[in-house]
Amino acid sequence: MEYKYTTRSEMDTVQLAQNFESEKFPNMIICLNGDLGSGKTMFTKGFANALGIKETITSPTFTIIKEYEDGEMPLYHMDVYRLDGAYEGIGIEEYYKKNGVVIIEWANTVKDILPKERLDIKFSVIDENKRILTIEPHGQKYEELCEVVL
Repeated sequence: MEYKYTTRSEMDTVQLAQNFESEKFPNMIICLNGDLGSGKTMFTKGFANALGIKETITSPTFTIIKEYEDGEMPLYHMDVYRLDGAYEGIGIEEYYKKNGVVIIEWANTVKDILPKERLDIKFSVIDENKRILTIEPHGQKYEELCEVVL
């Protein structure tokens, strides 16, 4: 099943992320896709803030993976845009079982190594403020998550 969710501001995106965070569980995987400036990092900021992470969240474009351990649960924030499919030896898959939350920006570039069970969110820009998020759960716990949040 696929869900459509419309945000009309950055705060709407942050609030949605906070709603997902409130239902978090260990080894949660959230895969974000969308054009530059569509809201992927804003979503991650909202999620991290709700986790209690105090550090400033920025897109890890050049470091690929940023680890935040100071919240209620570890957050592993990945930006795999620059990998262009060359992800071997980076260890992305190791993070799937580290009992934290993994958020992957540009997840389609590493689709071959994404876990079968995950939450996919595609950001589509409508105008300066409005976004349509297409949310697709993969697996029962992600379907249940969407039932609660959406």
